[in-house]
Amino acid sequence: MGNGALLLVLLAAVIAAFIYLGIDLGALLGGDNLQQMADYAGRFLRPDLSAAHLRAIGQGAVETLAMSAIGTLLAMVVGLFLALPAAGRFGWPAKSAARLLLNALRAVPELVWAALVVLAAGLGPNAGTLALALHTAGVLGRLFAEALENAADEPAEAIRLGGGSAVAAFCYGTLPAVWPQLVAYSLYRWENNIRMASVLGFVGAGGLGQMLYVHLSLFQEAQAATVILAMLVLVLGVDALSGWARQRWVSA
Repeated sequence: MGNGALLLVLLAAVIAAFIYLGIDLGALLGGDNLQQMADYAGRFLRPDLSAAHLRAIGQGAVETLAMSAIGTLLAMVVGLFLALPAAGRFGWPAKSAARLLLNALRAVPELVWAALVVLAAGLGPNAGTLALALHTAGVLGRLFAEALENAADEPAEAIRLGGGSAVAAFCYGTLPAVWPQLVAYSLYRWENNIRMASVLGFVGAGGLGQMLYVHLSLFQEAQAATVILAMLVLVLGVDALSGWARQRWVSA
C-alpha cells in the first residue's frame, strides 16, 4: 500500500470515528462557544497565591509525595518477595502461581485499584498508597523476576559449594549483581507513581489530586491553577531527584 492510499485510509477512519461518535465541530466552534472557552482558560491564568491556599497545597504536596514513596517502597518489598518464585527458584508450580499473581496485580490500573480500596478502606491517602503499592508490585515483581532469571549463576553456586546456605548464596552471590537494576527499576516506577498519585485524588485517594478535584467541582479555577502548578513543580523535582539518584547509585 502506497503512502497516498495509507493517508486516505487514515482520513476515512478519522471521518468514520467523528460520524460514529456524533461529534459536531460546527456546534463546538459556533456561537459564543469559543469565547466561553477562552474565558474559562483565562481564569486559570490568575492562580491563587494566598498564604492559606499555599499552606494547604504544601500539605497536599507532602501527602502526595508520601503516598508515592511509601507505595513504591511497599511494592519493592512485595515485588522482590514474589519475584523469587516467579524466577523459578522454587519450582514450576510456584513460578506459575507467582507469575499469575503478578499479572493480575499489574493488569488492574491504579485508578481501578484506588476505587476498590476506597470502597473498602474509606477516603484518604491510605487508599492511594495501597493502590499504588498493589499495581506497582505487579510491575516491579515481573521486572525483578526477569533480572533474577538473567543473573549469572556462578557466584551463587561458588558460595553454595563453599558450604554457604541458599540465603547466603542469594544475598552475597546473586543480589549484588542485580541490585543496580532493581534500584533503577524502582526509581523509574517512583517517577511514574508521583504522577499517578496526583491523579488518584479524583477517586478520593487524597493528596493534590483530591484538592484539584474539589476546586474544579466548585469552578474555583484560580485555586485549581495553583494546584496544577504545584503538581508540575513536584513532578519536575522528583524527576530531577530520581535522575540524580540513578547516576549516583546505579551508574557508580
